Amino acid sequence: MTITFLGTGTSQGVPVIACDCEVCTSADPKDKRLRSSVMVEVGDKLIVIDSGPDFRYQMLRAHVKHLTALLFTHEHKDHVAGMDDIRAFNYRQKAAIDVYGTERVQAALKREFAYIFHEFKYPGIPDIRPQVITNEPFDIDGVEIIPIEVMHYKLPIMGYRIGDFTYITDAKTISDNEKEKIKGSKILVVNALQRETHISHFTLDEAVAFAKEMGAETTYFTHISHRLGKHADVSAELPSGIHLAYDGLQLDI
Repeated sequence: MTITFLGTGTSQGVPVIACDCEVCTSADPKDKRLRSSVMVEVGDKLIVIDSGPDFRYQMLRAHVKHLTALLFTHEHKDHVAGMDDIRAFNYRQKAAIDVYGTERVQAALKREFAYIFHEFKYPGIPDIRPQVITNEPFDIDGVEIIPIEVMHYKLPIMGYRIGDFTYITDAKTISDNEKEKIKGSKILVVNALQRETHISHFTLDEAVAFAKEMGAETTYFTHISHRLGKHADVSAELPSGIHLAYDGLQLDI
């Protein structure tokens, strides 16, 4: 299995105008963060978790030629806004794309992308097959997916475990029952938004504490705001086995 970080950033704390902070002006490519998304390759199956506003560029940058499925953690715009661009894969593959999410997420997609679901199919619109999931294991073309429910303030959202890899974003609290699903992971990815307290995201200290509690062989932080600081500076502070992820990072497991 190969994991590629398509994006490790977030819309949180990013100005809508050009920013002249030390992170945004850094020459280090590891400080250039698109919205959080990850690609999981298992054999010839390619699954992308979340398609934010940067989805099209992420696919081009990673030279992705084929897409098996799109899997959503939740319906916030920084995680779903780019779904329209799966139309390129429809055209190339001559087939609909399976899109997985909870019933609430699927309802949000129907609101946000109403034209996709109209009875009259306008030529060239995205062609998807909605697949409703619950907090029970399921498979995507033979690849087992274990959902992990976490709380994004008061909104329940999904993280996912695929084999020995667990991916969680936008978490603030996680129940003991759901933590049991994570234990034993070799690679854990979890959000670490900023240093200051936040109502719906782990801070850096909270993410470090959570990583230590879960005890994965290696933990990577994602969903990183520019408020957290420069990649090199933050990396130097982290305990052994805990790292900041960066766009384009590839892991084999």
